[in-house]
Amino acid sequence: MADLKSHTQVLIIGGGAMGVSLLYHLTKLGWSDVVLVEKNELTAGSTWHAAGLCTHFAHNLSVQAMRAHSVKLYSSILEEETGNPVSFHQSGALRITRSEDRMAEFRHVQDIGRYSGHQFNILTPDELKEIYPLTTLDGIIGAIHEPYDGYVDPSQATHAMAQGARNGGATIYRNNQVEALEQKPDGPWLVHTQNGTITAEIIVNAAGTWCYEIGRMMGLDLPVVPVLHQYLVTDRIEAVAALDTELPIIRDPEESWYVRQERDGMIIGPYEKAGKIWSPDLVPPEFGMELLPPDLECIEHIVEKAMERIPVLGEAGIKTVVHGPITFTPDANPLIGPAFGLANAWLLTGSSMGVMEGGGAGKFLAEWIVGGEPSMDALAFDPRRFGGYADRGYRIAKAVESFGNQFAVHYPLEEREAGRPALTTPVHDDMGLAGAVFGFAYGWERPNWFAPSPGQASTLSFGRANWFDAVGAECRAVSEDAGIADMSAFSKFQVTGKDAAAFVDTLGANRAPGKDGRIGLTHALTASGGVFSEFTVTRLASDHFYLTCAAAARRQDADLLNGHARNFGSAQVEDVTEARGILALMGPKSRQLLESLTEQDLSAAAFPWLSARVMQVAGVQATALRVSYAGELGWELHVPMAAMKPLYQALIEQGAPLGLRHFGAFALNSMRLEKGYRAWGMDLSTERTPLEAGLERLVKPEARAALRAQRDQPFRMELLELDAEGPDPFALHPVFCADKVAGLVTSGSFGHRTRKKLALAYLQPHNLTEDAPLTVRVLGQTAAAQVLTAAPYDPTNARLRG
Repeated sequence: MADLKSHTQVLIIGGGAMGVSLLYHLTKLGWSDVVLVEKNELTAGSTWHAAGLCTHFAHNLSVQAMRAHSVKLYSSILEEETGNPVSFHQSGALRITRSEDRMAEFRHVQDIGRYSGHQFNILTPDELKEIYPLTTLDGIIGAIHEPYDGYVDPSQATHAMAQGARNGGATIYRNNQVEALEQKPDGPWLVHTQNGTITAEIIVNAAGTWCYEIGRMMGLDLPVVPVLHQYLVTDRIEAVAALDTELPIIRDPEESWYVRQERDGMIIGPYEKAGKIWSPDLVPPEFGMELLPPDLECIEHIVEKAMERIPVLGEAGIKTVVHGPITFTPDANPLIGPAFGLANAWLLTGSSMGVMEGGGAGKFLAEWIVGGEPSMDALAFDPRRFGGYADRGYRIAKAVESFGNQFAVHYPLEEREAGRPALTTPVHDDMGLAGAVFGFAYGWERPNWFAPSPGQASTLSFGRANWFDAVGAECRAVSEDAGIADMSAFSKFQVTGKDAAAFVDTLGANRAPGKDGRIGLTHALTASGGVFSEFTVTRLASDHFYLTCAAAARRQDADLLNGHARNFGSAQVEDVTEARGILALMGPKSRQLLESLTEQDLSAAAFPWLSARVMQVAGVQATALRVSYAGELGWELHVPMAAMKPLYQALIEQGAPLGLRHFGAFALNSMRLEKGYRAWGMDLSTERTPLEAGLERLVKPEARAALRAQRDQPFRMELLELDAEGPDPFALHPVFCADKVAGLVTSGSFGHRTRKKLALAYLQPHNLTEDAPLTVRVLGQTAAAQVLTAAPYDPTNARLRG
């Protein structure tokens, strides 16, 4: 091995497909002073024994783009650039089904592809048989065909990327285990390896199977667990050898298997419902390019199902059983992005499909590291999407669940139960007795809706589920009487000190509130103007600001706020999320109810919209915020967590004669869409500016001018009303104008107060034709749509202002 470099700009730990892809793509962006260290040989761990499947199929645009780049890289770029073979077979792929819900899912993915430009074909059983003549059709109602999918040789692809990286000036050290990591006070890292120490300006944990151990060296507890997966390689099958063209990959999601051709034989890959974890706390140091003994008993029932569907499989002997670990996160998406709370440290790991996603993942992270911001929406794989609640028990339970759901239908608004509850508020049990059906929000149990009696669950559907009528009743109660909700899942921060006002004034696109007791909304932007975060900002004093933001943004916003604080001599940031609870009181009778429990003057003149007061409510000191995401007269009562229960009980008792009713997140989503309110994480992302989002009024003039000068604004968000026929919109539906793709729905729902199907969508003005009608594709069905020029509910905000 060549002498170790003493210093490098970026050091990547791990030589699997993900880490080598990052190394390669950094050199493509002009960074040549980059190093990769690997404890064994390249591809050790899980890359070398992967089946090499590559797909465009995804329910998220960023995941789809990442996978699509992998296909592009493996199918053409690498061989042309390096001369190294990668053996990419563009065989196409099929997913078959007996389920109407699965067909709805297929149509939704096909619609996503219409927007992103990737082709998916819905097939009848007869069309399926033409493409895959060896399958039987018993019970099959349809399929989706992905014509440009395929598979690659994982080792060849990884070594081709390594060659491309070396051609770009990168250095790779094999058989050089990292033994310790140490960050210097000024930011760089000392990477202590078995062959010496390298100082790195930036480190990246791409250690795959060993990422948990490397994470511990970084001071992190990564929510990643190795889970065992096995597949069978058959002997020669005469019917396969006789074919003129290669068979496409075929998957049966209901029976949980995939099959692909391997020369004149087949690979059969089952996913059992009860995954088996392996070495969750310490992967054996000597483990590298070994396999585990076969465990056919746990998969034979799935293999038998595959043989029934493709009878020629039963004619073949088993040549090889490949049995090894692959890593799973709680949601089965990889960890790609900044390491929480650390400077100059990144993660590129946790993928259960490292070859499928590796090519695109390396490109994405390289662009983020070099450019200083993500090139596309990163929320699906930003490591900070998990918080401290994701402890050992949680990560193991969720990894087993994710493995078993590898082929599950992805329903809108689906909740999965493993590892819960993690965080609860003092009124959790009271809400449950009131019929709450809970959802999960960054560890918190949050009521989604309220059933007529306790102990019920949501049904899963692409249509109207069992909660539809109950949510309608909640919305009516909030609009006619009063509603109460637990909104404690919001992330909450305090900013204090003599520089607090300057801190908030420079945090985002809007100015800080100028007077004590006033509330504003500001959006922190990326360097190119995309919306990174959204904060409700309450000025309690000139040196005391209270910020609330999305539950799922807690760690990314903590990093943002703490980083911003370093620009000020006296501005302290404190995370008070778990110290403070929030009870929201909304509706026309909310003032009457609250007046019975406080001496504070609640009149519109004394306590106007977008103002805050610290006051006593039922003997509890509350910070009351006069805001309402529901678009009704209302307050958020922010109190110490320990005071939530007595306050809740007092509100329930006093509210009963006024018709007070609980409402949940589903009702709130319906009501906010009737007001055209944007939601961070759905309608607001780093890909779009606040100007494109229609939030110009929340952008100070100098920032507005800078945004327009800085980048084009090719999108415009509009609120659409869809035709009453067909399914309700939810998200990622393409918008068409004169048969041309003209935009994308980012969120949608049925508005119970207005009886309208509503959707927020980014439209592309250059693809709009004057007087040509708009349509939206929802689950394969076309709905007429019209742009609403004003919110359909209380457009003048008279109810909101009280």
